[in-house]
Amino acid sequence: MAAGYRFTQFVPEETTEKGFEPLLKIFLQLITLTAGDVAEAMSWMSELDKQYKLTDDRYGLGDFFEDLKKNGYIDDKGPDGQFNLQAKGEQRIRKSALEEIFGKLKKGGRGNHATPKTGIGDEPSADRREFRFGDAPEQIELTESIRNAQIAHGLSEDFFLTENDLEVTEREHKTQTSTVLMIDISHSMILYGEDRITPAKKVAMALAELVKIKYPKDNLDIIVFGNDAWQISVKDLPYLMVGPYHTNTVAGLELAMDLLRRRKTSNKQIFMITDGKPTCLKEGLKYYKNSFGLDRKVVNKTLNLAAQCRRLHIPITTFMIASDPYLQEFVEEFTQVNNGQAYYSSLKGLGNLVFRDYGRNKKKRM
Repeated sequence: MAAGYRFTQFVPEETTEKGFEPLLKIFLQLITLTAGDVAEAMSWMSELDKQYKLTDDRYGLGDFFEDLKKNGYIDDKGPDGQFNLQAKGEQRIRKSALEEIFGKLKKGGRGNHATPKTGIGDEPSADRREFRFGDAPEQIELTESIRNAQIAHGLSEDFFLTENDLEVTEREHKTQTSTVLMIDISHSMILYGEDRITPAKKVAMALAELVKIKYPKDNLDIIVFGNDAWQISVKDLPYLMVGPYHTNTVAGLELAMDLLRRRKTSNKQIFMITDGKPTCLKEGLKYYKNSFGLDRKVVNKTLNLAAQCRRLHIPITTFMIASDPYLQEFVEEFTQVNNGQAYYSSLKGLGNLVFRDYGRNKKKRM
């Protein structure tokens, strides 16, 4: 009897996951939206549970909340017993953002940016070539070299290998990069019913986790700018909120340049995530503000800093999450003066663009 196929009735498996991990994924999204407010995030989860039945009789939100405390994601050491995120929770949020935006990445080797330079480098490439004076012995491919000798001299008892038979593997140089990520926290980042600050936070957290995992030798500084600019640490990102601020791009660029000036790396760059035009300058103790159109006084100062960055070989990549034609005109002029790059991104595509541009940095100044 010939072998064949036996068909049975298909019974689909239960697709709705229950338990701690599925709820944790939702909680991490909500805690980012609520700027680290645990109580508000749990309140939203309760509403979602009513609507979508996230829990069942075996595992409820009360169980989930106790597991958050037991597993070290939150504690109740805040004022009046307020619940706060712990370091483990902050790290899990960054990891979640990395997986959401960039996919699951594994740590690979020394984790630096590749350069077009080859020779005595840091990591082997897929390219091979003939042996040259100065090549390291460990670069020699013995199998390929022996095969070359057999082809050139034939198979005999008196086997010999010459310098011309040697084949080596090219090695790529790696380079260290210093990056400053500027995030606009002006009021326009939540105007018109569109939340632009949350995607910006997620991108920053994912980029920070990426640098830690894949490019551990790189430097990443994060600054925010509104009426003024100041540096924040990675652990502050989940709690980042917009304020009643104008957009002082000049202050952000000045701080970014100051941070990069202290770095001793060859490659330096600025990433700027913004949704609007520069509208503010600080003159002494006072602020000069103008939200109506493109103020020439503010724009000129901004363009002057873009030109200064170009002279210092600091490219600026602008991620504009707005599509107004007059804003695009400003960004194009700003980019041309700096000789940098600009992207007009939707909120959904912002992370992929940042990752692609960061990974594209392959130049090494010799």
